[in-house]
Amino acid sequence: MSGVDYAPHRRTDRGRLRRAVSRAWERLVVTVFRVVSRLLVRLPLRISEPIARVGFLAGYYLWPAKRQIIKRNAAHVLGLPVSHRDVAGLARGVYGTYSRFAIEVMRLPGLPADEPERLMIRAGEHHDRFLALCRQCAQEGRGIIAVSGHIGSIEVFAGAYADEGLPTYGLADDSAFPELFELLNASRARWGVTIIPWKKLREIFRVMRTPAILGMVVDWGYRSDDLPVRLFGSWTTLPAGPATLAARTGAVIVPVVARRTQDGRYTPVMYDPIEVAGTAPAALAGATQQVADALEDMIAEAPDQWYTFKPMWPQTAAEAAALERRAAETEAGADRA
Repeated sequence: MSGVDYAPHRRTDRGRLRRAVSRAWERLVVTVFRVVSRLLVRLPLRISEPIARVGFLAGYYLWPAKRQIIKRNAAHVLGLPVSHRDVAGLARGVYGTYSRFAIEVMRLPGLPADEPERLMIRAGEHHDRFLALCRQCAQEGRGIIAVSGHIGSIEVFAGAYADEGLPTYGLADDSAFPELFELLNASRARWGVTIIPWKKLREIFRVMRTPAILGMVVDWGYRSDDLPVRLFGSWTTLPAGPATLAARTGAVIVPVVARRTQDGRYTPVMYDPIEVAGTAPAALAGATQQVADALEDMIAEAPDQWYTFKPMWPQTAAEAAALERRAAETEAGADRA
C-alpha cells in the first residue's frame, strides 16, 4: 500500500504555498523595479553610475558561481587560461559595463518615447545600409530576422529603428516574472516594438511571412541539442530557430548590434544579410555558422560589452568532440546528397 497517497491535500497545500510565495516575490521585484526606476530618472547619472558599478562589482565577488561562468566565457574570447589575470580583468569589466546597461534599462520607462532615437547615432554606412534593406524587404514583401547577442543594447537598437516603415517585433521569454515582462513591454510599445512570447510559434511564423522586423537574441547559453558551430575557435552551439524560420518563411537573416560609445550613445553595425537556401540540415547549419561568425565579430570588437551570464561553451572535451562529430556528419550528408 506504499504507493497510495492518503494525504493528497498536503501536496495541494504545498503547491498553493509555492505559488503564493512565488507571486509575493514577483510583486516585490516589480515594486522595487518601479521605485528604483523612478528614482534613477531623477538621479543624475554621475551619481547613479558609480553606485551601480560598485554594487555590481560586489556581486562579482559575492556570487562565485556566476563569476566562474563569466571568467570561462572571457577565457574563450581572449584565448587564455581561466586563471590568467587578463581574464579576471575582462570579467570585472563586463560587470562594470553591465551596471550601466542595467541603469539604462530601468530609466527608459520613465524617459520620453524618443529616447532610443536620441541614444542611437543615426548616420554612417551601417545606418544607411540597414534603412536600404528595410525599404527593399518592404517592396519584396519579405521579413527581416535581426539577430544579435547580449551586447551593447539591443533595446536601443530596436527602439531607434522601429519607425522605419516596417512593423517591429521582438522575441522574448515571458515565463519568469510575467508582471515585470508586461511592465517592460509597455515601455517597448511606446517605441513601436511589439514583443511576442517565444512559445507562440504560430504568431512568429505569421509575422515573418509579412514585411516586418523580428529581433532575436541568440546567445542564451550552450545547449547540447542546438546546432554545432565554431565560436572563437571552439565548438559550441547556437539555436536553429533563426535559420529554420528564415527557410520556412522566405525572410532574410541580418546580424546587427549596437555598441556603446564613450559618450554613452550607440553605434549601429549591420553585417551581411544571410539567405537560407532551404530546410536541409546542411543549409541550416551553414546559415547558423554565419550567424556565429557575425556574433564572434560583435563580441571581439567590444568584449566588455558582452553581457551573457550563462555558459556559452561545453565544459568537457568529450562534449566538444561530440559536437564536432555531429557537424562532420551533417557536412558528409550534404556531400552525399
